[in-house]
Amino acid sequence: MFKKISIILLLILFASSIAFALEFSADSITTQKGEFQTKGKLFYKADKFRMETQAHGDMNMIVITRIDKKVAWNLMPETKTYMEMPLNMQHRPKVEEKYEGEIERKQVGSETIDGHPTKKYLITYKTDNETHQVYQWVATDINMPVKTSAIDGSWSHELRNIKIGNQPDNLFEIPAGYQKMQMPHFPGMPGGMNMMKKAR
Repeated sequence: MFKKISIILLLILFASSIAFALEFSADSITTQKGEFQTKGKLFYKADKFRMETQAHGDMNMIVITRIDKKVAWNLMPETKTYMEMPLNMQHRPKVEEKYEGEIERKQVGSETIDGHPTKKYLITYKTDNETHQVYQWVATDINMPVKTSAIDGSWSHELRNIKIGNQPDNLFEIPAGYQKMQMPHFPGMPGGMNMMKKAR
C-alpha cells in the first residue's frame, strides 16, 4: 500500500509541474531504486491530467488530476471505486514552465531520447526549506521535459511515444458507476493507519 501511494504522489507532483498550452498523450515509465517500474499511459490538456498505470504485481490504477477543480482522483477499475485527494494549489503550474521551487538551472549535456533531441539540465530547487537537485532532459523540438531523474538514480520518470493532439474531455472525468472510498490514514496522521472504507 505504501509503495502504491508513493507512486500516486509522485505522479501528482509530475502533473503539477507541467504547464503547456499543447495537448498530448504519451507512454510513461517511472522507475524507483533502479528496479521497481510503473509503466502506463499519460494524457494531458490544460489543467487536466490522466495517468493510467500498472505496477508489477499490482492492480491497474488511474490517476486523474484536475487542477481546475483543485482535486485528484485515484480510480481502481477492478472494483469500480475511487479515492479523492485535495490538491495543494501552491503546486499549480507556472507560466515559466520551471521545475517547482527551482532556483538554478545549468545545462550539463545534450542527448537524444526516444528520437527527440534534448538538452540535459542540472536543476537545483528548494522545498520545505531544503535544497535538492534533479536532472531534467528537455526536448528542443517540442519544448517539453521528456525525462526527469534524481541525481543519485533513486527514481526517474520518462515519457516516450509522445503524440501531440486533442484529448477527449471524458478522459478526465470519473466514469459512471464508480463509488467513492475514503483515503487511508498513515502513521503520524490523526487516526493512525486505517483500512480504506467506502464513503457513506
